[in-house]
Amino acid sequence: MTIDWSQQRILVFAPHPDDETLGCGGLMHRAKAAGAEVYVQFLTVGDTADNSAKGFSTADERYAEIKEVADHFRWDGWHIAFPGDEYHLKLDALPRFEMSNVIERNSPLSIAELRPTVVIAPHRTSYNQDHQVTAEAVHTALRPSNTRLRHHPRLVLAYEEAADQWRYEAAPSPNLLVELGEEDMEAKLSAMRLYGTQIHEHPHTRSEQTLRSLAVLRGMQTGVALAEGFYAMRLLA
Repeated sequence: MTIDWSQQRILVFAPHPDDETLGCGGLMHRAKAAGAEVYVQFLTVGDTADNSAKGFSTADERYAEIKEVADHFRWDGWHIAFPGDEYHLKLDALPRFEMSNVIERNSPLSIAELRPTVVIAPHRTSYNQDHQVTAEAVHTALRPSNTRLRHHPRLVLAYEEAADQWRYEAAPSPNLLVELGEEDMEAKLSAMRLYGTQIHEHPHTRSEQTLRSLAVLRGMQTGVALAEGFYAMRLLA
C-alpha cells in the first residue's frame, strides 16, 4: 500500500509541545515535502518542572519553541486548545464531553472546521494521563456515523513514543510503518533540538539516540533503513 501524501490534509493531535515531533516528526517532514498540508492541534501547555538539567521551563519558553518548530516543519497552522496551568498535565480533570467537542467542532483546527483526510493522535496505552485522555477523546470525536452529516477522515492513526513502552497493558506492534529517508530523520532530530527544554541526553526516552534507535528498529521490521510506527485505527480504501 502506498499513500499519496501530496493529496493529504493532515491533522496531528499533541497533548503537549514535542509529542507531535516524537510521534510523527518524520512523517510530517516527508508529507510536507511531498506537498501535504500539515496542522497541529496542541491540547495544553504550561509551566513545567522535570528532571532536565534546567529543571523548570515556563509556558512562554514553550510557546517560543513551538514557533521555531512550526517554522522548521512549515506547518500550515497550529493551535492550543487549553493553554495555561489549569489543565496542563491535568487533562484528565476535563469533562470528556468538553474535550471531545473541542476536537470535533469547537476549535479552529477541529475535525469539522479543518476536514482533514488524515488524523494522527497518541496511543491510548501511554502511561501519561494527558496522552490517554487525548487518545480517547479523539477516538470519541471520530466515532462512525453518517458521512453525509459528519466529516470522516479516511485514515486515522495512533503514533507511538519510546516512553510509552512503560505500560501496564500489552500493546501489539505497530501495524502501519512509514518509511523515512535520512532527511526525514534529521528533520525530526533537528526539531527535537529546537525543543531545548524537552530534549535530554542519552539514556532518556527523549534523547536523539533513542529516537534514531526506534526508527532503525521499525525500519528493520519492514526491510528498510528507517521508519516510524503507527497503529491504523481507520483505513478506508
